[in-house]
Parts: sequence; structure tokens; C-alpha cells
Amino acid sequence: MTVSYTLKVANSRFGGFSKLLFRWKGSIYKLLYKEFIVFVVLYTMLSIIYRQLLTKEQKRLYTKVAKYCNRSTDLIPMSFVLGFYVTLIVNRWWAQYTSIPLPDQLMCVISSNVHGKDERGRILRRTLIRYANLSALLILRSISTRVLKRFPTMDHVVEAGFMTQDERKKFECLHSDFNKYWIPCVWFTNLAAQARRDGRIRDDVALRLLMDELNLYRAKCSMLFHYDWISIPLVYTQVVTIAVYSFFAFCLIGRQFLEPLEPGQEGDLDMYIPLSTLLQFFFYAGWLKVAEQIINPFGEDDDDFETNKLIDRNLQVSLLSVDDMYQNLPPAVKDKYWNESTAQPPYTTATAAETLKPSFLGSTFDMRVCEDTEQSQPMEASPAVPRIQTPLLSRFFAAASPAISIKHLGRGPRGHPHLQRPRVDGGFPSPHPSTAKDPEAVACIEEEMEDESQDSEPTTAGGHPEGNRPLEASETQRKELPLVQVEAPSSDSIGADQQEAWEP
Repeated sequence: MTVSYTLKVANSRFGGFSKLLFRWKGSIYKLLYKEFIVFVVLYTMLSIIYRQLLTKEQKRLYTKVAKYCNRSTDLIPMSFVLGFYVTLIVNRWWAQYTSIPLPDQLMCVISSNVHGKDERGRILRRTLIRYANLSALLILRSISTRVLKRFPTMDHVVEAGFMTQDERKKFECLHSDFNKYWIPCVWFTNLAAQARRDGRIRDDVALRLLMDELNLYRAKCSMLFHYDWISIPLVYTQVVTIAVYSFFAFCLIGRQFLEPLEPGQEGDLDMYIPLSTLLQFFFYAGWLKVAEQIINPFGEDDDDFETNKLIDRNLQVSLLSVDDMYQNLPPAVKDKYWNESTAQPPYTTATAAETLKPSFLGSTFDMRVCEDTEQSQPMEASPAVPRIQTPLLSRFFAAASPAISIKHLGRGPRGHPHLQRPRVDGGFPSPHPSTAKDPEAVACIEEEMEDESQDSEPTTAGGHPEGNRPLEASETQRKELPLVQVEAPSSDSIGADQQEAWEP
């Protein structure tokens, strides 16, 4: 029977897990005590032989062998090998439990879509759900030792009511070299199709829903069969077992007390009971025994799955839902909170303190934001200035204005926004204008760029004029995009720009 201690650890308290250390059923003590006794007896025998029976020369030789064995224990990666192996087995163990077929979804679909209060309708519903339970019983009987002991032959299955004598004859007449757990599922589909033709299932949508639920149920049965068929590779299990056994074989010799080789040399502390070695055995060997216990959870260990209880529960619940509960509904009435806009169930005295706790509304719900009204005003894009997606590097180099591209840095003296040129009023524009803080500076820069584009003839990086373009095209481009973007400059143009920039 599965050992459950969930209630004992419902609340975290001082020494909460310590109470679990004294339980015997399902404990590591029950699982490991035989191997532990064998290890302690062997260690004691070697210690007595070394202390009482060996001569000095033999002790000297034994000391060299013990030191070699002690160094060899460091070469076995116990934590890595065991940790990965046990993690793999635990994941496989939980996946097998979630693959056990439960008829809960299927019985709800049968009860709601297979109609008829007469005897024929009742027979259809009960037979459909019985076929589903029979399929699960057959697959569990082939993988679980507990279920096989309960139903050793097909006669026991018939006697238990999962199968009739006629169904058994048809089941045995179908010869196959493989497991025949899927036959009741095929009977289910054929009987559902017959119910659709008879009008017991009223539309094809309901039939499709019934078939989908059956396929999910059958897929779980198939998954259990494959988990039983395909095990963890034997090579890996052998590697882990050999690693653990060889590690403690070295510990039996290497962890013994050794007398000093030279007279007057200080020796190790004589510990008659090697506590650290025994704890290592308890941890590593216990880890291996845990993997051994849950590698096949369909056995008869303390923590293996209660398959017989699951069979009883599934049959009882499914027959109750498709038969007694078919259209057996309580009257639909107004609920207690019919006239209340907010439902508030009552609390008991033991839980009254929970009403004082505020509801969680989000991690930023109580965050204080800036109270500056200017910062909280929404900004609207100006329709006269189109948005330009600046390159990533221009966000670092062209910090003067978000509308200035990095390509402007390769212009001549008229195309360098970083060079300060005097304005009409005799001042200098700010090297870092901002549209939100200094709109006059931005307007002045745009006027200067327009005047300079009219007075001068732009040149390319190689010095070739570009004055052959039509005037209308340049005006249209200036209206649509008032910014000038040019290519990177050459070394000659940079030198010319520097000379012109220093002219008074």
C-alpha cells in the first residue's frame, strides 16, 4: 500500500521532517538494513584481521594496499552517476502514473450523449463503460503483479463481471501473437456506431466526441504497455550498480584504521566505528535502492501503485455516472447570492484572520510614480515632421537630436551638425538641441540647412558635383524629408572640411 505522509508536512514547523525519520513502513531503513548489516560485518572482520592476525610486514603491505584503495574511491563519480540515473527514473515513474487510464472524462461523455431511459439505453451505456474498464484491466493484468495475482486467469475476469461468457469466446477466437488489450476498444467503437444508427447518439458531433475520448483512453493503455516493454537500457543500470558496489568494496579496505609505518610517526585517530563511511554507504546505497524500488512501480513494494484499488474505484464510479446519474438531476433553483452583486462566502472563527489580508492586485499596484504633471502628459507626434528610424549606432554618436542620422557626420562643413556655426543673431546653436526643451534651436538648424542647400552645390565623397538634378525634385524631397543624408566622407573631403571650419 502506498505510504502517504502529506498531512504530516502540510505546515512547515520546527523539526517537521524529524517526525518522519521514525517511521518504518516505506522507510529507507526497511529498504536498506540488510545491505547495511552485510557492510558492517565485512568491515568489522577486516578490522579484526588487521589488528590481531597480521604481522608487521603484512601490516606494512596492507597499509600500501589500503592507501591505494582510498585514492581509488576519488576516481568514481558517484554523485554524477547516481544523480542522473535517479532523476531519469523518477521522471519515468511519474510519467507512468499519469499514463494510468482513468474513465472520468469518458464516462461524462457517455452519460451526456448516449440517450434513452429505457432498458436498451441503459444497457448501451453500461456496456460501453464496461468495455473501457475491461481494456484497462487487461493491460494492468499484463504489467502489474498485484493485478495478475487477483485475476490469474480469464475465468476470474469473467467471474468478476468485467466480461461475459460470449465476449470471452469471441476474445479467445481472435488469435494474435501480441497483447489483445485493444479488443474491447474495438467493441466500443462498433457499439457506438450502432447506437448512432439507432438514434441513441443524436448527431455526428457527439459521436466524434465519444470517439476522441476513447482514443485518449486507449492511448494511455498503449503507453503503459510500452513503458513495460521498453525499459531503461540495461547497460546504464549495470554501470550504476557496478559503480556503487566497487566504491564500497574499496571503502572496506581503504577506510580501515592504519598504524604508522615508522616508529614515532603520528598516526590517524583510531575510530572503531567509521561514521563518515557508514553515512556514505547510507546515502549512496540508499539512493540506489530508491531507484531499484521505483524503476517498476507496478510491483508489490510499499510505494508501488495501488492498481487493484484503482480498478475498484474506476468500475464503481463509471457505472454510477452512466446509470444512476443519467438525467438524474437536482432541481435548478436560485443560488444563495442571487440578489447580491458580490458573493462573499462566510468564514469560520479559525479562518477569520484571512479576511484582514488585502487581495493581491499586482506587484506594481502600490508603486509610487512621479507626480510631475509635465512628465505625465501624453506626447503626440507632429504631422509636419515624419518619423525616421535612426540606426542603432546613431543613438550613441548623434545624441544632439533624435532626427539626425549618423550619416550626417560624413558631410562637409555644411553637413556637420557637430560644428558650431553662428546664427543670424550672432549666437551659437546648442550642441545638443532637443525638440521638447529647445524648439527654437531645432528650427534654427533646419533654416540653416535649407539656406545652405540653396546657396551651395552639394558634392559627393569623391568631389563630383550633383547639380544636375531638377529643382522641383530637390524641393519635393526637402518638403518630405527636411534632413540631408549623405554617404561617408573620404580623406580629402575631411581635410577640406577642417580647413574651412577654421576660416574666420
